Amino acid sequence: MNWYVYIVKCRDDSLYTGITNDLKRRLFEHNTDNLKGAKSLRGKRPVRLVYSEEYKTQIV
Repeated sequence: MNWYVYIVKCRDDSLYTGITNDLKRRLFEHNTDNLKGAKSLRGKRPVRLVYSEEYKTQIV
């Protein structure tokens, strides 16, 4: 399983950094009204991916 370190840019131009093993799912979670997205992003949607890097393990 590969892991991704990613940065998204929020509606207010702030940046958020995260890590996930499913980048597409995580971006969906950040941009929808569910309880799985980061709490700190809920008032800053939509977010868009500006950077990602793929790794073989979660330990970077």
